[in-house]
Amino acid sequence: MTRPLLNRRLDGFGTTIFAEMSALATRTGSINLGQGFPDTDGPEEVREAAVRALRDGRGNQYPPGPGIPELRSAISEHQARRYGLAFDPDTEVLVTAGATEAIAAALLALLEPGDEVIALEPYYDSYAACIAMAGGRRVPVTLRPSAGRDRFVLDLDELRAAVTDRTRLILLNTPHNPTGTVLTRAELAAIAQLAVERDLLVVTDEVYEHLVFDGEHVPLVTFPGMRDRTVTISSAGKTFSFTGWKVGWVTASPGLVNAVRTAKQFLTYVASGPFQYAVAEALRLPDTYFSHLADDLRAKRDLLSNGLVEAGFDVFRPAGTYFVTTDIRPLGDDDGFAFCRSLPARCGVVAIPNAVFYNDTNGGTAFVRFAFCKRTEVLHDAISRLKQLRS
Repeated sequence: MTRPLLNRRLDGFGTTIFAEMSALATRTGSINLGQGFPDTDGPEEVREAAVRALRDGRGNQYPPGPGIPELRSAISEHQARRYGLAFDPDTEVLVTAGATEAIAAALLALLEPGDEVIALEPYYDSYAACIAMAGGRRVPVTLRPSAGRDRFVLDLDELRAAVTDRTRLILLNTPHNPTGTVLTRAELAAIAQLAVERDLLVVTDEVYEHLVFDGEHVPLVTFPGMRDRTVTISSAGKTFSFTGWKVGWVTASPGLVNAVRTAKQFLTYVASGPFQYAVAEALRLPDTYFSHLADDLRAKRDLLSNGLVEAGFDVFRPAGTYFVTTDIRPLGDDDGFAFCRSLPARCGVVAIPNAVFYNDTNGGTAFVRFAFCKRTEVLHDAISRLKQLRS
């Protein structure tokens, strides 16, 4: 055939860096601090709830398209208990195959070809692919190191300047992967005001909502004027350490949920039947579970961040998420791709080059991301290995 096999919208999207680096970790026997998944399972009672559902025959056949009623009710209760938000479980909640499907379905449903989508750069790599599949045009607004080089910050003036007559929506991620930035109330208020003034939709990826160590997580939908223009997305994977279950959800006004469901039904249709029952129970765990989760990950953040400083990296200590971003230039390197591909041979650790999260791969070239959602003994071992880089 003379015609290309791959749709031109996906030109440039090959195997993800996560697959490449995880395969490299397996091949070399290295410690994988690249991909963001825990190396232990979540709460035993949640796992047993999934087993019970399987044995009782609940969810072994197709669940309802919007998700099982028990989970939709639990999601609604969670939003009310944590944030004071009222969502009707029958008309304003949609269960998806993880947050990634929710993002894809939202963009496919809400974008017309040529619509512009503003996203905070660096961004999770599926954002670019989903925008492309929907025929949209991504417009990055870059988070940059602060004056003190201790965190990444959003320039609100740059955000305002990025909005044009072709802008359809803002794709917002807070807590932010990969930088660990948690947007403040003032920043979110400014984004909400901009969305109202320019009549924009906002799709918010809030999968790290319970992984905040400094500051607080505030859903954008809580701000004036945002109730009918915000699609809020979250999932169970990061909060309960069952990333393989792929249970996510959307909360939004009925019209927006209907739009997303229209696209979603032609993607997976339904998924994760027995796991939906387990996640319904997980969302009703006491608040102490969520606070202990954040405390545990805060300690691991500090452990790895301090170890990376001792190993010679410049470190941007994250306010949230699973990840810490580092600058490799103090080690005499400036090419994140080459650094990460050589790291297993040099010291037996795998990381991810941040350049894959930028619109232009020259952006963020000296930044490298490490995941700290691992057992403490694994982090100690990784730190010991990384310190070899200074010798």
